[in-house]
Parts: sequence; C-alpha cells; structure tokens
Amino acid sequence: MGGAFHGATVITLDAKGRLAIPTRHREALLAARRPLVLTAHPDGCALLYAEADWEPVRARIETFPSFHTQASWWKRLLFGFEEHVQPDGSGRILVSPALRMHAKLEREAMMVGQGHYFELWDSGVWSAKLSGALTGGGPPPPGMEDFSL
Repeated sequence: MGGAFHGATVITLDAKGRLAIPTRHREALLAARRPLVLTAHPDGCALLYAEADWEPVRARIETFPSFHTQASWWKRLLFGFEEHVQPDGSGRILVSPALRMHAKLEREAMMVGQGHYFELWDSGVWSAKLSGALTGGGPPPPGMEDFSL
C-alpha cells in the first residue's frame, strides 16, 4: 500500500451493519482481490487493513509474551475480533455485531487513514477523543520532541 491511506471520511453504516468503502480508497483496498481484515483496537475503535498489510502485524502479535497480562489481553483483543471480510460487488463490507459493539458503531462513523490501515470510529466517540487530545496539552510523546509543522 505504501502509506496510501490518509484523510478522514464520514461514512454511514446501513441497517445490516455494512459500510461502503469510500470510492477514493476502493481501488487500493480491493485491487489485490483478497479479503480485508477488521479487528478491534484497545482505544475503542475498529481497524481496517488490506490483508497483505495485516499479515506482518499479525506475525508480530503472535510473538507477544503469553505470561504478560497486558500483552495477553492485547492479543485476545486483536485476534479475538479479527475478521476477514470479502467486499460485495458494491464495495461494502459487513462489520460483525461484536466488533460494532466494541467500537460503538451504530450509524455515522469516521474512517480515518493511518498510512497502511484505517481506524473506524463512532462519530461521537471520535469527536470527544479528538477534542480531548487537542486540549490535553502536556509534553509531546517520546520521539516527537523536535517535531514541527
């Protein structure tokens, strides 16, 4: 994918829990004719990967230490919600009820590009988290001390 996914798009889930991949990202996500991968993120959103981009992430998760409590829960979360979904002819994918519940996805959502994958956020949760992050202040995260726009 080469870091192709950027931007934030408002999307709508239909009554069956399907979402349509936005046209501007459809070709990049569907070109390989392989399933897409959905899973849960600990921050309360869902993640959407092209299968080829998910495979190295999955291999790394498999190395998480079994006897470390937090690592085990992350592994349970990421693998437990992992779904391989095939888009239909209209470019729609079905988000399972369990994953929709985890991410609080009901109707209106935000699809936020993160380079090699997307985050799917409930619109209300996204707005609250974004507002909190922008007003939080404090020192920059490690490795960003010299970052400037």
